[in-house]
Amino acid sequence: MLTISVLKESVDGEKRVALVPESVKRLAKQGISILVEEGAGIEAGFRPHDYEEAGAAIVSDYDELISSGNVFLKIQVVCLQDGMLELVDPLKKGSVIIGFMSPFKYIHNIQALAERELTTFSMELVPRISRAQRMDALSAMSSAAGYKAVLLAASTLNKFFPLMMTAAGTISPANILVIGAGVAGLQAIATAKRLGARVKAFDTRPIVKEQVESLGAEFVSLETSEEAQTTGGYAEEMSEDFYQHEHAIINEHLPTTDAVITTAQIFGKRAPLLITEEMVQTMRYGSVIVDLAAEQGGNCELTVPGKSVERHGVNILSPLDLPSSLSYHTSEMFSRNVTALLTEMLNAGELNIDLEDEVVNGTMLTHEGKIMNQHVIDLLERDKEENS
Repeated sequence: MLTISVLKESVDGEKRVALVPESVKRLAKQGISILVEEGAGIEAGFRPHDYEEAGAAIVSDYDELISSGNVFLKIQVVCLQDGMLELVDPLKKGSVIIGFMSPFKYIHNIQALAERELTTFSMELVPRISRAQRMDALSAMSSAAGYKAVLLAASTLNKFFPLMMTAAGTISPANILVIGAGVAGLQAIATAKRLGARVKAFDTRPIVKEQVESLGAEFVSLETSEEAQTTGGYAEEMSEDFYQHEHAIINEHLPTTDAVITTAQIFGKRAPLLITEEMVQTMRYGSVIVDLAAEQGGNCELTVPGKSVERHGVNILSPLDLPSSLSYHTSEMFSRNVTALLTEMLNAGELNIDLEDEVVNGTMLTHEGKIMNQHVIDLLERDKEENS
């Protein structure tokens, strides 16, 4: 019988849980045994009683949890971080780990996972194809981050967001600029509009113009002959001339902008620098920047990852894990994503890993002693060449 062990999160401040009772009930109906580590889910609002009612067993003994499980679920799988590989030492060969693994950030330790003959699925790697949409945890978390970023901007800004008619006269709405109209950016646009702000959105991809305008925002375009999107739907790394042109366009709007939400990221690489210190100096005193790319180095030159700082009178917020602050719903979202992936591989209550399946193969990081992701392989080869 397949046994899934749901592990408690170990990263400071992480409040989410990888599997919620709703998903436990669905998997248990397929004859799967679910073990939940004692304490998992509590900070997300799910009690041990909720899990037990759904069909899971609460386990306080970590060794039992590890020895009994075949599949291990965790939001942030930290075993790739330096000094953390010993966390996987107790796992049996062939064990399966599923979660966010930050594979491009910790490439040197991925080989160690392969050598331990562990099968790992990194939820960041779910392919951007129609069939995989219900498994796309990265998009789900990005949507949550875009929503919360606007709430942070609204609570920090020293102005109202909406147009207000008061006894003291009319208050003009705040001017918001969203940079990057991917999942996070589109949710930021929608949230800012719901709060009554006047919203502009900038993106290098003309294809998103219709989506931006459908949400009621003004689209700020960049005329270019360069292709700004990969075949997988991710933003592409561009030339230096392109970025200089981009800076000029953004800089035109900053002096009249009250809050900027930056969301631009390049899959597997450092986030592009879009707002320089010189550009920050053109902004109104008391205005706000929320940099959602802080974990990848930041879109703003003055970003301090995980900190809120004031520079030249501008408040620069650089949160690292906004989805965790919405832990109830983001746990539900991740749980549905991972359950959809598991369901794709389940056959008569057992895990059937089909390497020919585009979703399974695309999400897989290591399997049977090998690194399976070509981008990770290329990064390791490049690193070896640079250090030889």
